[in-house]
Amino acid sequence: MSNSTAVAKATEAQVSLINPDQTLKASKALIAHIKKAAATPAASGKQNLLADEESTVAETPIWLTLTTKRHIHDTHRLQPSKIILPNPLNTDSESTICLITADPQRHYKNVVASDEFPEDLRKRITRVIDLTHLKAKFKAFEAQRKLFSEHEIFLADDRIINRLPSALGKTFFKSTVKRPIPVVLMAKREKVDGKRVPKPKGPKQKRDPVENVNARSTPEIAAEIRKAIGAALVSLSPSTNTAVKCGYASWEPEKLAENVNKIVNDLVERFVPQKWSNVRNIYIKGPETAALPIYQTDELWLEETQVVKDGQELSSKSEKANIGKKRKSLDAEPEVNEESEVKKEGDRPKKKSKKVKEAKAVPESNDDKLDKEIAARKATLRKQKASAKKAVEA
Repeated sequence: MSNSTAVAKATEAQVSLINPDQTLKASKALIAHIKKAAATPAASGKQNLLADEESTVAETPIWLTLTTKRHIHDTHRLQPSKIILPNPLNTDSESTICLITADPQRHYKNVVASDEFPEDLRKRITRVIDLTHLKAKFKAFEAQRKLFSEHEIFLADDRIINRLPSALGKTFFKSTVKRPIPVVLMAKREKVDGKRVPKPKGPKQKRDPVENVNARSTPEIAAEIRKAIGAALVSLSPSTNTAVKCGYASWEPEKLAENVNKIVNDLVERFVPQKWSNVRNIYIKGPETAALPIYQTDELWLEETQVVKDGQELSSKSEKANIGKKRKSLDAEPEVNEESEVKKEGDRPKKKSKKVKEAKAVPESNDDKLDKEIAARKATLRKQKASAKKAVEA
């Protein structure tokens, strides 16, 4: 198993600390275990006559789990990020796609219906709708649930994806199962010497909303959609645990290992603060299997200052025990603050009162006397409990 002996000194120059051999070994063991479990009858003795062994294994997802030492805070947690994989996840030709675009929807419908658009992808896109029509037609909760059940994948233009939570509500955003995936449909701005050309200033010219649309070409839109539906989705939560789907149990171990290595490197480089020094564990697992580790760190802290060495005293900021301080007696007189007795009347300060001058210093408490008082009170309480118990039993 891979480990890190100098994780705290890891730098950005390091590409990866995981061992590809360990990843491949774990992938082989996990896939073999899932296939064996699917072929073995359940312990309860009940057999599902409708279940197909091959389809069950093919649909079993495998997840990569990354645990960090500190929480990951993501400000765009409602927008799942994408990691382009060498082996796409979604290759099912029967899964339906709903494409949510910016206004107007007629332009994007024409793009999907054009001859330049791939035919296999056109069959899967069963609905193209813009934000205006989405708010008008699917305002009711029942309509949103119907839309949610009619499609397996939802894609949304990244220009309007921030407005979808208010339009689609908790039906789509209470979980990450069918949360809309952002796609870039806006045309690329021209660059000169590596810099984007600024937009022309002046009054806006009227344009045809259908003909003059700020959108990419048809081949570029098709390529962007293919990347989105085959990528691994990263939905970060404010915790130390992040899970990403990396493959299926029906895959070859080599394909699964390639996706795992790609996801791990992108996760650490793009989403984990302080990179590998903040990574604690990395596992792969199935829905009902144990987690197989492919990376574990030896150091559970981020900085050496967080560890107290043997014989080292605590810092001055840490809370120390109340040792050597004398406690006040119960009979001690309250302290008198001389400054509180001096009040101003206009510009003339008032003279100190006689009470302040005659105030005596508070005598130091006697610990022996206080211990005797506490012991006497405890003895009295014990007697009262014993008498009450006798009265109840009588």
